[in-house]
Amino acid sequence: MGSAAKARFAGHIVTIQGTIVDAIFPEKSPPIHALLKTGANGRVLVEVLAHIGMGKIRGIALASTSGLARGMKIYADGTSLQAPVGRAVLSRMLNVLGQTIDGKGELGDVSWKSIYGPPPVLQKRATNTAVFETGIKAIDVLVPLERGGKAGLFGGAGVGKTVLLTEMIRNMRSQYQGVSIFCGIGERCREGEELYRDMCDAGVLPSTVMVFGQMNEPPACRFRVGNVALTMAEYFRDIERRDVLLLIDNIFRFVQAGAEISGLLGQMPSRLGYQPTMSTELYQFEERISTTDAGAITSIQAVYVPADDFTDPAVVGVFSHLSSSIVLSRKKASEGLYPAIDPLQSSSQMLAADIVGKRHYQVAREVRKILAEYEELKDIIAMLGIEELSKQNQRIVYLARRLERFLTQPFVTTEAFSGISGKVVSLEDSLGGCEEILRDTRRDLPEAAYYMIGSLADLQNGHFKK
Repeated sequence: MGSAAKARFAGHIVTIQGTIVDAIFPEKSPPIHALLKTGANGRVLVEVLAHIGMGKIRGIALASTSGLARGMKIYADGTSLQAPVGRAVLSRMLNVLGQTIDGKGELGDVSWKSIYGPPPVLQKRATNTAVFETGIKAIDVLVPLERGGKAGLFGGAGVGKTVLLTEMIRNMRSQYQGVSIFCGIGERCREGEELYRDMCDAGVLPSTVMVFGQMNEPPACRFRVGNVALTMAEYFRDIERRDVLLLIDNIFRFVQAGAEISGLLGQMPSRLGYQPTMSTELYQFEERISTTDAGAITSIQAVYVPADDFTDPAVVGVFSHLSSSIVLSRKKASEGLYPAIDPLQSSSQMLAADIVGKRHYQVAREVRKILAEYEELKDIIAMLGIEELSKQNQRIVYLARRLERFLTQPFVTTEAFSGISGKVVSLEDSLGGCEEILRDTRRDLPEAAYYMIGSLADLQNGHFKK
């Protein structure tokens, strides 16, 4: 809306409490989700969240309310928050309002679409199931992802969630020629800048869109930025008919922003202070991520786990929407086993013989069995030493330690830090490597030989020399 003259709704502000704005519209109230403009030149945008009677609405500002005052005029044309869609958004970095924040000028030829779209109807949803290969051994073998499904990346601070997401963006372009949309919810400014630079250096920016609701912005920005990214993803799926990888870092911040808004609105908190509408908000967001006859939106969502407590209501709520759960372990990270995926806590609904095939299922099952038995033996080893174990148990330890090291992998995005060239490993090579280790065909090699390699072909290519 360019001016008050174009307004369908006109009112004035009566209360300002932080980012919560109450206004009265004497003639007609704007609908829920309508975008209001106020302040000098309409610089402050306010989204309507509630009607509280007698022409009074309550909204939340998408920018600082500094400079606003009671009695100021506020206008609306009835439209909701819009997201830019089109090929011109590729390679760009945007904020929740669709404005560019990469210093490369305004967007080119784009159209604008409301961020509040419905989920696909059941008749349009695809019913076939396919595996989404990532090129990461530990994921493809033990926690296969579903094309068009939702995968959670669980872990506390500093265990490698963002690094794993960045690597998947690289692999999406090389393997699927698809579009990646990175949605940063509550990201630090430094992290966003570093990620943008990494995408430029890796050469994947032309097929990537980056949308940020940063940590220093009001909760409304962090709460709505996921819908903006999802609207862009739906355009590429439905109109361009391309596969989309939607990476969300961090879905917990979405819940957290909702809790902040709920508190500002004065709603009675639920368990552990979360908003009573948390489950509904998650449902409305997650159900839009799906596969249709046009294409697939595959979502990988980093989930911060407060105090490493997996019983936290936000974590439990996110779990219910996922087809795969990748759990990152602080213990494995401390041992230098990256990616620090815990194979025993991680799970996938795709790991079934009729989906991934009998061979894959049996290899994954045997690997899990060896690693689980090794975990049970660790206390005995710590107390008595490995020499006190039976020959059978010693063999289990021998195989498990090699499997743990083989499932580590150098990433392209960490080359500057590790000094090791990144590797993308096919599912066939990953399964073949696990099978060879389980058969114990390379007994002459020490377990260190398997650490930070790609496929076992790296051993013949001189990666490790005795």
